[in-house]
Amino acid sequence: MARTASIVRKTSESNVELSLDLDGTGASDIDTSVPFFNHMMTALSKHSLIDLHIKASGDTDIDVHHTVEDTAIVFGEALKQALGDKRGIRRFADATVPLDEALAKAVIDISGRPYAVCTGEPQGFEFALIGGHFTGALVRHVMESIAFHAGICLHMQLIAGRDPHHIAEAEFKALARALRFAVEPDSRVTGIPSTKGAL
Repeated sequence: MARTASIVRKTSESNVELSLDLDGTGASDIDTSVPFFNHMMTALSKHSLIDLHIKASGDTDIDVHHTVEDTAIVFGEALKQALGDKRGIRRFADATVPLDEALAKAVIDISGRPYAVCTGEPQGFEFALIGGHFTGALVRHVMESIAFHAGICLHMQLIAGRDPHHIAEAEFKALARALRFAVEPDSRVTGIPSTKGAL
């Protein structure tokens, strides 16, 4: 059974068309109209091995916030849809990823209970302007939006980091690697990996 999803979300602030395949090779075609976010979502696709196609536009003349947020919401919803009843997956995973001086750790539980904890970013990171449009504050907002709409528990910890670009990229890549292993089928898991029988 294919673990895929396609979602279109249109509001007065943005228009997002997104499709993904959890069992892909990391192929992507991404145009969010926010260059640095394109870079981050391309990295997420590449290192999670989730095939990802995104076409998004919005009121970026005001701020890129709405387009970035809505894209993260749709990605989370698509992830949840593609996972289905979560039968046979590993469920838990963690990944620690370096990028030069930056080091980020992501821990994931595909639990059905949305929660996000993000710690360790240096003071002032939220105000950093990365790539001319994307702010450091959006990194945490993307992580929270994905977690809440996918129904996953995510702990993101920045262990070290100075350069805002490196910090953001290490965090996205850590999320990607943790997602890769958490959603991966495990041949030893014959049903839903929960003592409750549902996730």
